[in-house]
Amino acid sequence: MSLDAPLGHIGFTLNGAEVTVPAAATARLSEVLRDQAGARDVKVGCNAGDCGACTVLLDGAPVCACITAAGQAQGRVIETQAGLVARDADARRLAQAFQRHQAAQCGICTPGMMVSAVALLRERAPLDEAAVADALGGVLCRCTGYRKIIAAVLDASDAPLLTEGWVGASIARLDGWPKVAGTERFGDDVAPGDALVVKAIRAPHHRAAFTFGDLEAYRRQTGLDLILTAADIPGRNAFGVIPGFEDQPVLAETETRFRLEAVAAVVGRAEIVANLPPFPVSYTELPAALIPSEAGAVADLHPGREGNVMCRGHVSRGDAVAALAQSAHVVEGHFSTGFIEHGYIEPEAASARRIGDRIEVSCCTQAPYMNRDGLAGILGLAPEAVRILPTAVGGGFGSKLDLTAQPFVALAAWRLGRPVRMAYSRVESIATSTKRHPSETYMQIGCDAAGRITAARFEGTFNTGAYASWGPTVANRVPIHASGPYLTPSYQADSAAIHTHTAPSGAFRGFGVPQSAVAQEQLYDLLAERVGMDRLAFRRLNCLRNGDPTVTGQVFDTGMGIDACLDALAPHWDRALAEAAAFNATSTRVRRGVGIASGWYGCGNTSMSNPSTIRAGITAAGEICLHQGAVDIGQGSNTVILQIFAEALGVPVSAITRIGADTDLTPDAGKTSASRQTFVTGNAARLCGAALRAQILRLGNVSDAAVIHVTPGALELSEGGATRRITLEPGAGPYALEASETYDPPTTPLDARGQGAPYAVFGTAAQMAELEVDLDLGTVRLRHITAAHDVGRAINPLSAEGQIEGGVAQGLGLALMEEFLPGRTENLHDYLIPTMGDVPPVRSILIESGDAHGPYGAKGLGEHCLIPTAPAILNAIAHATGVRIHHLPATPDRVRAALLTAGKTPA
Repeated sequence: MSLDAPLGHIGFTLNGAEVTVPAAATARLSEVLRDQAGARDVKVGCNAGDCGACTVLLDGAPVCACITAAGQAQGRVIETQAGLVARDADARRLAQAFQRHQAAQCGICTPGMMVSAVALLRERAPLDEAAVADALGGVLCRCTGYRKIIAAVLDASDAPLLTEGWVGASIARLDGWPKVAGTERFGDDVAPGDALVVKAIRAPHHRAAFTFGDLEAYRRQTGLDLILTAADIPGRNAFGVIPGFEDQPVLAETETRFRLEAVAAVVGRAEIVANLPPFPVSYTELPAALIPSEAGAVADLHPGREGNVMCRGHVSRGDAVAALAQSAHVVEGHFSTGFIEHGYIEPEAASARRIGDRIEVSCCTQAPYMNRDGLAGILGLAPEAVRILPTAVGGGFGSKLDLTAQPFVALAAWRLGRPVRMAYSRVESIATSTKRHPSETYMQIGCDAAGRITAARFEGTFNTGAYASWGPTVANRVPIHASGPYLTPSYQADSAAIHTHTAPSGAFRGFGVPQSAVAQEQLYDLLAERVGMDRLAFRRLNCLRNGDPTVTGQVFDTGMGIDACLDALAPHWDRALAEAAAFNATSTRVRRGVGIASGWYGCGNTSMSNPSTIRAGITAAGEICLHQGAVDIGQGSNTVILQIFAEALGVPVSAITRIGADTDLTPDAGKTSASRQTFVTGNAARLCGAALRAQILRLGNVSDAAVIHVTPGALELSEGGATRRITLEPGAGPYALEASETYDPPTTPLDARGQGAPYAVFGTAAQMAELEVDLDLGTVRLRHITAAHDVGRAINPLSAEGQIEGGVAQGLGLALMEEFLPGRTENLHDYLIPTMGDVPPVRSILIESGDAHGPYGAKGLGEHCLIPTAPAILNAIAHATGVRIHHLPATPDRVRAALLTAGKTPA
């Protein structure tokens, strides 16, 4: 078809409607669709064709809109996710399947996945997993591990959804339909159309002194509305996440400490900001330390942190040195991991507006109240003068706990009194956001002649980057966890977090525990070989059981379920070993291996108060409202917490209206991190539901066996064939009945030797990897992962499976391909994350051991899914080849080099 368009305009058919918009022919089609045509379901994750989130159908063919010129759309037909689901039967069935399989977690990649899948479904060709992976392989996902997406495409049908159920039911995600229908709104989607744009001016060096030219002349020359420097910050030019470690400036003052740190910010109309001449700033490059071994040779980055040591961690029990000297077998090794990028598909974004003497910020965040308090300090305001309105979050994994774009938009909107927006480019996101801490570890482990662990020593050095972020948490958590979930009578673990001139290292799914697991689990394999034991049997012999003390002296009477996880793997282990042996008997170039690893993780803060509060009420009209402030970043808390509350109150989930995170409307449910929301906020929801139920039952003078029915303006209580009606009267506030409850896990501080009760709940896991190694090429092909996880109680089993699969995919990346190199891998083309073709089938085995503290016995799960994956893969490589990879990632060149050194390549 042909649509005539005036000069400077583009005409096309968008989701069935003829559209003409002002646009340059060379503009990105993604920008034209979002900004001129209002198609905010088209997501922008990279602007380079790497992530596929912007995929649309152009005359029926999938294209990346970010690398398609708008002029190419002239007179053509464009279909996006929202239009397809509204108008196309295939897309509607696909959306139902995505809901049925919980294939949309955070939802940011879902538009690209679904649009690509619709094109495949329209071909009407027979479908199998390979066909789906080929059609959708250009779209990246960081949450799901892809397996649920493949299953949904293969099962695109009108099969019914499970929409009702309490604890234990795999109901569809209660917030899922907007994600699969294309109506969900993320950080940059909610910015007002008339908002000014903020752009940060960033230093190109790892470390530099800088001076400005005439900024006011530059502002007048360019037509900018505002230029911000450190001198314009009304409060404190510092933020952070750990009290006492708020050390990162919004804008550097005289010296930058990592590449692309911001020195200024410009604010103006989009077209002006996009076409600015060079900014008047000059830099003097200074000596920089990029790795901990160099940190002692440069000036201290922060006062009071001598030698650039930010902090240390320590746990000791017994005399590890003496016990190792007396052990029958001792193994040791040095290991290292690099920077790992979070790689969420949604770059950081925020918008802000000033309303009187208050500032409102909409942003993608994992920690609304932490954001609120941090911005209040920067702006010099009371916390109550700052409102945080979290949007949907397109992946977080820890990095969206920290402030990023929020201070820039808040400062600009406060100064100008106009709406302001900011969205990071992919380069900005990768270069400046927090990373998983690079680690250098040394470990010794000993056992007796029978294979029982006698002692372990651990030393870990972690590159915490230029600023603290979550470095203190990592330094203190790792020594507690470095033994793994094994009984270790004598133990000593020391850690140090070291400042360097790199982007800050922060929280990333595991807080340092995956790095220590890489060391401990490989050494346990070596010990098993020394003793002559099966590797699974060795772990089963030594694993912690209820009643055993951990390395901090903590004893659990219930909930230590690692033995059950290992037992669940046993039949799969025996089968996989037999299959690998049979294959290897006839293959010389390609070898199969099987690896196993265990993991554990303490849910919530370490030895610190960690409360969540939930509020609920019933209006006079009979509406039940749950004020749920826990941010769902794809892990499913919006559904799981409602299931827990509904169970405690005794009403269907469909009877509850969720009021999502908003610091004006929802109490503080704490940050979404450390696998705490199901456990901590879930407990607050359980207590709140029970308290509200108790009020209702008292009003009706009935027993706890009564059934509650909500009707317009009244509650009906049924018991023993009789029904009592309670008329709801308006109260002093918005609710006729109301309850609010807080839960804070019982923990104790650690003493000088690291002894105490740091966590109320530990989650445990064991995973088995099956793979093939090409001895000529050094390539590794994963065949299968079997993952047994003690979840205590599966509130929503399908959601738990999705968490495991997503964690496995991230663990795969840590093991085999991911490493951020400052200045070199600052995009999703050079920084590789697993694609649909990289993640093998994953078998999830949910162990429900119950827990004394968890809501209905449930534990957290998010971090645990990742921890055993990389060491299981490394152990499988060693089983296949006889060589061990000590320094990650195990890329083909490193595997090949290790094979050559060991003489393991085919003749």
